Amino acid sequence: MGFAAVSTISMANVFLRSSYHHQKDVNLGSCMRKETWGFNLYLPKLKYQSRISFCCKNESIDFEERTSPNEVKKEIEQCYELIHRLGRGVVYLGSSRMGPGHLHYIKTFELGNKIATLLDCTTWSGAGPGLMDAATQGALQAGKSVGGFKIGKEAGEWTATNFHPYLPSESYLTCRFFSARKHGLVDAVVRCRSSERTAVVVLPGGIGTLDEVFEIMALIQLERIGSQLPVPLLLMNYDSFYTNLLEFLNDCEKWGTVSKGEVESLWKICNNNSEALDYLAEFYGLSTIETNRKDSESSEHLRINHG
Repeated sequence: MGFAAVSTISMANVFLRSSYHHQKDVNLGSCMRKETWGFNLYLPKLKYQSRISFCCKNESIDFEERTSPNEVKKEIEQCYELIHRLGRGVVYLGSSRMGPGHLHYIKTFELGNKIATLLDCTTWSGAGPGLMDAATQGALQAGKSVGGFKIGKEAGEWTATNFHPYLPSESYLTCRFFSARKHGLVDAVVRCRSSERTAVVVLPGGIGTLDEVFEIMALIQLERIGSQLPVPLLLMNYDSFYTNLLEFLNDCEKWGTVSKGEVESLWKICNNNSEALDYLAEFYGLSTIETNRKDSESSEHLRINHG
């Protein structure tokens, strides 16, 4: 038994029928091409309908732009240029939905302020709202440089503009491709010299945050990050936010999908800002005394501003 499939992108319909040839109509803009090739596919006789139609929502897509690898390459190069100009530092991954009134926003502001002061490096994030904004604001109040890789969709809504509300345009890049954005967020923490102080700080977050943190964990595990100079990865377990996730990962050890102690070796779990600062200070051989003093001042300032 063979089958033939006829597909037109603009209609997004697929038909299956008995045949020994595969014919495909592809409609790209104003051009139509037809491709035919033959092959045999042996399947058991099942009581399926002879015709199946899959309908998809039509979307306006610039095919020339999306299918050109040069466009992605160009954007990755722009990410690297921005990092080269601003310097590597600490990347914050976290929810875009926890605004200034949320307790985790206040804690993130304090953490961003203290780490920027302690490590004296650039603060990087997705340049979005929520906890990313809190870390950015904290670093700015500390008088340190910030950078970001923005994306067009945050907090479940399309942004009205590709421009950041207060950061100067030379300090962030609005990415069209998630792959380029991820390249930027990873490269921003890769240490090339022992004098560079970088880290990844994972704040409470949802699907996007989990996607990013597990990707970075895999890169550390495979020695794509930190193979020469290690990079600290901190999981901020504010108010036991990640406790259930940690329990699941412990179960993975029981099932044998990860080795005993493997996950634990990839990151540092911190329940509060003090634990994170102490860990980074020890990691880089620094003192937190001056940082803690400045943090008390910034915390009081934040509470006054946000009630």
